Amino acid sequence: MATVMIGNNPRAAVKGNANLNGLFECFKKSGLTDFIRCPEDSSTLDFSAQNLRFREPQIRKPDYIFIPEDKYQLQEFVFLLVNSSQRWQIRVRCGGHSYEGLSYTADAPFVLIDLLKLNKVNVDRKSETAWVEGGATLGEVYSAVAESSPELAFPAGICHTVGSGGHFAGGGMGFLARKYGLAADNILDALLINGSGEMVDRSGMGEDVFWALRGGGGGSWGVVYAWKIRLVRVPQILTTFKVVKHGTDIVTETVNKWQHVAPKMEDNILMQVKVDFNEKKVIRAMFEGTYLGRKNELVNKIANSFPELQMESANCEEMSWIETIAYFDNNIQVSELTNRYYYNKTYFKSKSDFAKVPLPESALRGLWSRMHKEPRVFTVFFPLGGMMDRKPSNATPFPHRAGTLFNIHYNISWSESCEDDYYLKWMRDLYQYMEPYVSHSPRAAYINFLDLDLGTSHDSVEEARVWGEKYFGANFDRLVDAKTQVDPANKFNNPQSIPPRCV
Repeated sequence: MATVMIGNNPRAAVKGNANLNGLFECFKKSGLTDFIRCPEDSSTLDFSAQNLRFREPQIRKPDYIFIPEDKYQLQEFVFLLVNSSQRWQIRVRCGGHSYEGLSYTADAPFVLIDLLKLNKVNVDRKSETAWVEGGATLGEVYSAVAESSPELAFPAGICHTVGSGGHFAGGGMGFLARKYGLAADNILDALLINGSGEMVDRSGMGEDVFWALRGGGGGSWGVVYAWKIRLVRVPQILTTFKVVKHGTDIVTETVNKWQHVAPKMEDNILMQVKVDFNEKKVIRAMFEGTYLGRKNELVNKIANSFPELQMESANCEEMSWIETIAYFDNNIQVSELTNRYYYNKTYFKSKSDFAKVPLPESALRGLWSRMHKEPRVFTVFFPLGGMMDRKPSNATPFPHRAGTLFNIHYNISWSESCEDDYYLKWMRDLYQYMEPYVSHSPRAAYINFLDLDLGTSHDSVEEARVWGEKYFGANFDRLVDAKTQVDPANKFNNPQSIPPRCV
């Protein structure tokens, strides 16, 4: 791998390069080859590629992988790319958890910008804010916040290896959502490198683009170097809980009651349900979550609102906020939250729905019956309500607010690439079965559970509307306006990126 020193005037080298070799020479003159790795370096490519479906030999690999070490290298590299006479596809990877691999795959020559070294988190305890570089994982964010204070937290997801940049860009649901909203609801500023290669903050990009960044999906707007987040207050001691039910009848009864109760609980309680089958092919439902208080209070509250759950003190455990993150992330140690490598990689396919009315018991039983035939599937019901009900649907691009009871996440995994067709069809059939029971006109989906089955197009507004309104509802057209403003030449695109009105 060639290496040279960083050059003094990388922008001057960009003119006149019309092909891959020309651009590489441009990189060399710019001194950026210290940070470029060719596709043969599979360890770099594979490290953050989480879905094994997109690590197969037939999947196109990037022509170059760029790993910047500071914002100046990142900005100069983006400037070179967007001003090159050769039209490059650009992929930006934070943690590699894109469900469809869009952060590290493409169908044409492309360059991968991997932000894994841009992972600093600077917490300002006095203002209760933090600046988070785009490559920081959620685990790195949480660890830095908890180190600053046991009473500060940030409302986002559980999996510690998820990249914060991609997670924030899609909204970011987590166990504090009913109290404090999404991750995107708590973003105060951002540093964006746009389609001209300029780095702009909130005031420089304008409110329309800043709005679009916070939930409009990644890959459309440019490269976010860093996010400024608002931290939230939590008690020093929280309560986690897990209650497991087995058997078709009791699972159906308790899940049915859950969907009427969980979205209406007080904001301090978030209770999700994961349904799967154990090794004996017996259905089980795990009711789990957090309470911003002590366990004796929680047991009394659940006894009053959800007696069918039969929660006892033994189902609960008191711990700090950062310990709750590690507990629900496969019960790892808190010290492991900063480990970026995800060990449980599989081939998988996921889909999502939102429900605005409770599912009939017959629909639940039909879902269990189908899951029983393929026990590698699990389904998670995630409640909304609380703060999510009190935010307007256009507060951010994430529109699933008042009137939406819960999200449903379906996932199936397998171990060999030769099984892809079977399991992909199986998941699509399950999704089709659920259609009559979930949101409609359009049938809604969550952009962070990316699903290319919903449609693809990165250059036609009307073609993109087919999938765009499923993710963003009535917010889709405002996203198109923001895209037209920030990247009218559509230099940042992928199969499900927001298109500008004219390309």
